[in-house]
Amino acid sequence: MLYELRVENLLLMERAELRLEPGLNILTGETGAGKTLLAHALDLLLGGRARSGIVRPGAPEADGEGVFALPARMAGSADERIPADAQELVLARRVWPDGRTRAYVCGRAATVGDLRELGSSLLSFYGQHEHRRLMLAAAQLEALDAYCGAAQRARRAAMAAAHERARVLEARLEELSTLAGARERELDLLGFELSEIEAVAPSEDDGRELEAERERLRHAEALRAAAAIGAGALVPEDGEGAVALLARAAGELQAVAAHDPALHDLADRLGAIRYEAEDAAMELRSYLDRIEAPPGRLEEVEERLGAYLRLRRKHGGTVAAVLAHAEQCRARQAELQDAEGTSAALVAELAQAHAVRERIAGELHDARHDGAPQLAAAVRERLGELAMAEARFEVEVRERDGGCGPRGADAVEFQISTGAGLPLAPLREVASGGELSRVMLALLSVAHGGAGDREEESLLVFDEIDAGLGGHTARAVGSHLRELARGRQILCITHLPQVAAMAARHFTIVRDGATTTVAALDGDAVVGELVRMLGADARDRAARGHARELLRAA
Repeated sequence: MLYELRVENLLLMERAELRLEPGLNILTGETGAGKTLLAHALDLLLGGRARSGIVRPGAPEADGEGVFALPARMAGSADERIPADAQELVLARRVWPDGRTRAYVCGRAATVGDLRELGSSLLSFYGQHEHRRLMLAAAQLEALDAYCGAAQRARRAAMAAAHERARVLEARLEELSTLAGARERELDLLGFELSEIEAVAPSEDDGRELEAERERLRHAEALRAAAAIGAGALVPEDGEGAVALLARAAGELQAVAAHDPALHDLADRLGAIRYEAEDAAMELRSYLDRIEAPPGRLEEVEERLGAYLRLRRKHGGTVAAVLAHAEQCRARQAELQDAEGTSAALVAELAQAHAVRERIAGELHDARHDGAPQLAAAVRERLGELAMAEARFEVEVRERDGGCGPRGADAVEFQISTGAGLPLAPLREVASGGELSRVMLALLSVAHGGAGDREEESLLVFDEIDAGLGGHTARAVGSHLRELARGRQILCITHLPQVAAMAARHFTIVRDGATTTVAALDGDAVVGELVRMLGADARDRAARGHARELLRAA
């Protein structure tokens, strides 16, 4: 249920706020006043695309916000987009003049995809041209499957997965068959690339060690000279070095430390430094013994590092990428070498996938075959209530051209006869726009009129689906909408007074120059709006009487 809809700076609308009630909420207004602005605001809350120029001229941004009842299935859920203590679900969208938009869920930044996902379970939108979809075979199949219920939806999901599995296996088999000619050539290429990599046998550790060794070899003389100088300074072969001097200083201080305790700590520190220096001298001598640059070793290291560089350039830029490529080559090599075995296994797997697909297609067909006459009977009953009492309506289920697809092996055709003595013919060929609107309304009534928890049903929004209707038919459509609204919420944008008279809550949209406003009507204001919709002057007593009669008859 939608509690409130707030809009700011949307085209001509500076600010509007609608507080909706359960049942049938009607929105009317002069042609061109901007009734569809609110429909577009709702579409934005559903994650729809923001068309250019939607922000009111001179305004910094446009905003739309809808406050919905939190469905019971979402209360206390683990959905991080909804606060745990949320009592309502608030969807919002902000649009800037340059086309940028931001989405919000319960005041938190969200994505347009979040709005689309959450909004689709809260609101179902039917535009004034929605009935044209009924001409499409896919829409007719969807309608029948929707009537067949939740079990059919589960079968459709399983069918889509089974079809995709079969399609992937078919593509893989086709790839293997076309691969036969190029198989040897690809094996040669894979063997060459693997031999290149295996000849180098790269590893992350080896690469780092080679680079360190190259650096030592390039500067071996400088390293050796520095180590020799350091060792000689600490412990020279002739004379006293730093170690001996430190030992003498520590001894002198230790000798007199008994006369001043402050010198005792200094003597200890110098002694420690002397031992550290002695250790450093020993390590430098050992380093001098180890460091060497055998003739030709630098060239060997450079050549190996060059091989590393070539492999990295060819296969991804890193040693890890090179090793990953080698694994891929081995896997592909094994696959090609066992192409016949792989092909046989795929053939068996594909046969199993086809069997699963055919089984699910059969289950879909059985449900459609059983549901088709029930749907047809329910729609005929509704059409009788919509001033099409002589209409005949049938749902034909036949084999789909092209075999089994992601929705099964069936095609569905709605057939209608709009008058006594007229033969049945496909809906797309014989139905007028007004008749299509009524058929769609009948289908919606059947789909939404069953038993169940109506509080969990989404808000239904109708944007002038009664276009092209009038007279007694308009009256019948209004009564049907009011009946459909029992126990649920509907927002209907209409230009027909017969429909508007059925409202539980009536809003009108008025254009005043460059600004559009929305107001809730009651009492005499409703009568005045119906008089306007009848095309009469506000002082026309006969028209006002007609308007009151419409309200009394509702």
